[in-house]
Amino acid sequence: MKAKSKADRLSVRLVHMEILLALALLGVVFLTAAHSDTVSARQQMATTIRYIWEQCNRYNRIELASETKSLMRVMESVGQIARQMEADGEARAPLSEYAQMGYVSGLVVMDETGCVLSDYHGTGEAPRKLGEYLDSPALLDAALYPEKRYATRFACEDGSMIDLAAVGRRDAPGVVAAYYRTPVEYLDAFRLSIALMLSGYSPETSGTIVVTGGSRVVASNDETLIGGNAEEMAILRQIRQAYRSGELVRASRPEDSFRRYYGMMGCGRNFYVYVYMPEKAVFATTPQNMLFALIFYAVVLAFIKVVRFRTAQSYQERQYRVQKEYAEKLRAANAELSAAVDQADRANAAKTSFLSRMSHDIRTPLNGVIGLLQIDDAHPSDVALLTANREKMKVAANHLLSLINDVLQMSKLESGEITLAHEPLDLNRLLRDILTIVEQRAAEAGVALEYDRRQFERMKPGCVYGSPLHLRQVFLNVYGNCIKYNKVGGSVTTLCRIVGERDGIVTYRWVIRDTGIGMSRAFLAHIFDPFAQEHTDARSVYHGTGLGMAIVKSLIDKMGGSIEVSSREGEGSEFVITLPFEIAEELPEPQQAAWETETADVRGLRILLAEDNALNAEIVKKLLADRGAEVEVASDGRQALEAFESHKPGTYAAILMDVMMPNMDGLDATRAIRALDRADAKVVPIIAMTANAFEEDARKCMEAGMNAHLPKPIRIERLVAVIAGFCGARQA
Repeated sequence: MKAKSKADRLSVRLVHMEILLALALLGVVFLTAAHSDTVSARQQMATTIRYIWEQCNRYNRIELASETKSLMRVMESVGQIARQMEADGEARAPLSEYAQMGYVSGLVVMDETGCVLSDYHGTGEAPRKLGEYLDSPALLDAALYPEKRYATRFACEDGSMIDLAAVGRRDAPGVVAAYYRTPVEYLDAFRLSIALMLSGYSPETSGTIVVTGGSRVVASNDETLIGGNAEEMAILRQIRQAYRSGELVRASRPEDSFRRYYGMMGCGRNFYVYVYMPEKAVFATTPQNMLFALIFYAVVLAFIKVVRFRTAQSYQERQYRVQKEYAEKLRAANAELSAAVDQADRANAAKTSFLSRMSHDIRTPLNGVIGLLQIDDAHPSDVALLTANREKMKVAANHLLSLINDVLQMSKLESGEITLAHEPLDLNRLLRDILTIVEQRAAEAGVALEYDRRQFERMKPGCVYGSPLHLRQVFLNVYGNCIKYNKVGGSVTTLCRIVGERDGIVTYRWVIRDTGIGMSRAFLAHIFDPFAQEHTDARSVYHGTGLGMAIVKSLIDKMGGSIEVSSREGEGSEFVITLPFEIAEELPEPQQAAWETETADVRGLRILLAEDNALNAEIVKKLLADRGAEVEVASDGRQALEAFESHKPGTYAAILMDVMMPNMDGLDATRAIRALDRADAKVVPIIAMTANAFEEDARKCMEAGMNAHLPKPIRIERLVAVIAGFCGARQA
C-alpha cells in the first residue's frame, strides 16, 4: 500500500513536470515565433520604404531640375524684355505684347523706389503673394545695380507655383519684373506618379502605406487617406514622434485603444513615407507555430512514454551494461592517467636536459672568456698574447650570442609568435645572394661550392610571394651545416628545379649534397630535435648550438613545405627541401639601404645618445669619439626629448635611441620628437640601438618614426656606416 502511494505521488509529479515543460515550450516557441514575425515585418516594411523613398527621390530630382530650368527661362525672358523695351524707346508696345514675346504669365515695371508704373497679368489679376516679393529689398537692388539678377519661386494659395525674375531697366531707372505661373495640374504629376506607384500594394498583405508632402497625404494604398492631414492621424503622429531608424514603432488609435499597430517611417527631402499594419497581421504565424509545437510536444511525449514502458523490462540488462561500460571507462581513464604521468615525467626530463644543455653551452664560452681575462691580468705586457686572447674572446662571445639568438628564435617558433612576411621577391636573385655569402664561407673552410648559376637564371617564374628573411635563414643554416661538418677539400653541390605549377602556385625543390662526416641512422631520427648533436664534442669542435636544424624544420613547416635528410657516416649528407610559392605578377625593384650608398665617416658630427645603461653609453661614446664624432648622453627618453627641445634646430646630426628606458621609453620619445613643431623634428635621423632584436621589434621602431634598427651587441663599423649614410657624411 505504501509502495503504491509512493508510485502515485511520483506519477503526479511527472504529470506536473510534463505540464510545466509544455508551458515552457509554448513560451519559448511564442517568443521565437514572435521575434521571427517581428523581424519579417520589419524587413518587409523597410524594403517597401526603401523602394518608395528611392522613387520619390527620383521624382523629386526631376521636379528640382524642372524648377531650375523654369527660373532660368524666366530670368532670360525678363532680360530680353528689358533690352527690347530699351530698343523700342518712346514707341514701346503694350506690356501684354512683351509678355507674349517672352512667354511669361505677367509683367511689372517699377521705378527705383518700388512704385509700380505699369503691369500686366495674364489671368487678369496679380497673384496675392506677388506684392510681398516685389517689395523685397533684394529685388529692388536690381535698380541700383544693372548687372544684378533676382529670381525666386513661391507657392500660391491654389497650389500653383510662381517663378519670378527681375532685372534693372535699361531705358530708365527702375526694375522690370516678370513671372511664370506653373499650373496645379502640372505640379500634381509628382503626386500622381507616387499614387500610381502604390497601386500594386494591398493594405491587407503589405500594410497601409502613406506618403506625405509636409502634413498633407499625397499618396496611399488606402484611398480614403489621400488628401488628409497627417497631423490629425494618430498612428502617423505616434510613428513620427517615436521614430528610430530601422526599428518598429507601436501605435494605436484613440477611438480603439485595444487595437495595436506596428509601423516604420522614412523621410526624404520634402516628403515622409509611412508603413504600418495591425498587430494581428504582424504576428500572423505565431499561433500556428504554437499549435504545431504543442502537437509536436504531445507526439514526443507519447513516444517517450512508449520508450520508457518498453525499456523498463530491460532495466536489469541495461544496468549490467552500464556497470560493464563503467569498468571499461575506468580502465581507460587509468591508462590515460598513466600515460599523462609518463608524459609529465618525459617533459620534466626534457626540461632538465634543456637546462643542463643550456647551462653547459652558456658556461663553456663564459668560462673561456673569464679564463682568458685572468691570463691577460697575469701577462699585461705581452701584447701578442693579449691580441690572441682578444680574438679568442670574440669567437666565444659570438658563439654565446648565436646560442641566445637561436634559443629565442626557437622559443618564438614553438609559441607561434613568428609571422612570415608575404611580399613579392625575386627568388632567383635571392638564391644568388645567398650563394654569394655561402661561397665566401666555403672558401674560408676550404670547401668547394658547386652549382649551375645559369640554371637559377633560367627558372621561371622567378617572382613569387614569400618571406625573404626566413628563406635566407633556412638556406644559410642548411649550407652552414654542410660547410661546418665537411672536410678540407670537400664539396657542397646544389641542384634546383620546379616540380609543379598549378592554380597560381609554383613548387621548387632543392637538393643540397655535401661530402662531410655524415650522420648515423640512429641520429637521423632526432636531427630536428632541439639541441640534437650526434657527437658529444660537437659544440666545442664545430661551435654549434644544436638548434639550427630545429629552426629550419619549424620555418619550412610554417611555409607549407617539407625537408628530408639522408646521410651515411664518412660519406656525406643530402638535404631535399620542397617549398610552394604563390606566383607574383611584378618583379620587386632592388632597394639599397641608405647606409649602403654612403662612405662611412662621422667626423665632426654631433650626436645625441639616449641610453640608460652607463657602461653601454660609455662604450658607444668612446667608440664614436675615436672616429671623430661628438656624443652627448641622455639617461632616458625624457632627457633626450628635453635636450633636443632645448637646442636650436640642426644641433644634432643624429639621435641614437635605446628602446627600453625608465621614465620614457625610446618609442614614446621618438613619437614626441617627431611631433615637435620645428624644422628638424621630422628629418633628424633616429636610429634604434636595442636588445630587442626580432623582426617585430624592428617593425615597431619603424612605426614609431625611427629610421633604422640596430640590435645589440652593436658593431661599431655597422653603426658608423648607418650614421654616415643617413647624415650624408663623406670620407675626406
